[in-house]
Amino acid sequence: MYKCDDEIFEKYVIEAYNKIPKFFLKKIDNVEIVIEDEPNDNNKGFLLGLYSGIPLNKRNTAYGMYPITPDLILLFKKNIQKVVNSEEELKSKIFEVLYHEIGHYFGMNEIEIRESMKNYHLNKFEWVYT
Repeated sequence: MYKCDDEIFEKYVIEAYNKIPKFFLKKIDNVEIVIEDEPNDNNKGFLLGLYSGIPLNKRNTAYGMYPITPDLILLFKKNIQKVVNSEEELKSKIFEVLYHEIGHYFGMNEIEIRESMKNYHLNKFEWVYT
């Protein structure tokens, strides 16, 4: 387990977000990224992150015609910290979880997300050093 304070964790999330390929970032709209300590009781299992909303590929022409609350990407700080042992691992895991949830925003399934990470050469720890 590797712990850091809230400000440092948030800084790492911002760094991770900025490392997402620009191709994806340009298309993200109406999404809020929220850091929570742990999942609430409604979320069963050991979650590191969660996407909640209408995936981009499921939106129709009526989407956005009326005010709509943003989609949410939740990152669960304590759970992420439990699965890492160093600062580098923490940064890498934050990136991995954020990328994964952004993949769900685009409507990707688990296999497509993993394949996308391979296609963009986003392997473990790589983003930390580039």
